[in-house]
Amino acid sequence: MDSPGYIVLSRLVAAQRMTAVTANNIANADTPGFRASRPVFGTMLERQVDADAPRGGRELAFAQDRATWRDGSAAPLQRTGNPLDVALSDQDAFLAVATPRGERYTRAGRFSLDVQGRVVDPDGNAVLGTNGQPIRLEPGSSRIEIRGDGSVSTEAGPVGQLRIVRFDDVQRLRAEGERNFAAPEGQQAQPVERPGVVQGTVEGSNVRPVLELTRLTEDLRQFQFVSQMAEREGERLGTVVERVLRRR
Repeated sequence: MDSPGYIVLSRLVAAQRMTAVTANNIANADTPGFRASRPVFGTMLERQVDADAPRGGRELAFAQDRATWRDGSAAPLQRTGNPLDVALSDQDAFLAVATPRGERYTRAGRFSLDVQGRVVDPDGNAVLGTNGQPIRLEPGSSRIEIRGDGSVSTEAGPVGQLRIVRFDDVQRLRAEGERNFAAPEGQQAQPVERPGVVQGTVEGSNVRPVLELTRLTEDLRQFQFVSQMAEREGERLGTVVERVLRRR
């Protein structure tokens, strides 16, 4: 494959990734705490060797997948009435949960109790307190109160305080599934003094379905356009090979 073929192929891979990211956003339009993502592309320039024509065309531009940018804009809050559900008004704060892979962070505050009395997320991961241990409630607790600073209490008294943290660069958090994130290398979770916890409420997804559908339509058009370019490039190469063979 010559240079035009590689350039078209790099653009085709980029178009496919754009479509996949947009489709994933649409699929999670109703996922609590989900934040939309956008692929970030760059241009990799490569200098041609012994190429003088066309004038100014001595550099090849390849599409390069650089990163994934996460939209940190506010999402709508949904009132549930469940005393264990919480939302965070601080857009850069995260709740800590214990998973089999270690401590992870989430904004999806839809919680419940397991058979051991632990507050858990939909995957059964225990919600952690500031002491690094799961938040537990006594059996039969009814008057559950979660204050703005994350402190949890029942009619029996204080239970603990939710571990709520933030990071210097949230864009470097590694997504695991649709709700959880892993801490970036070299960054430590920092406690948040005023997280603005809202009880009985869940943060929704910040995906805007109409906008994402528009983007998906444009992404599909781009993919089809580049696919046609790839087909034409294949036809061009086939024609060149055929002419060379005829001359021989």
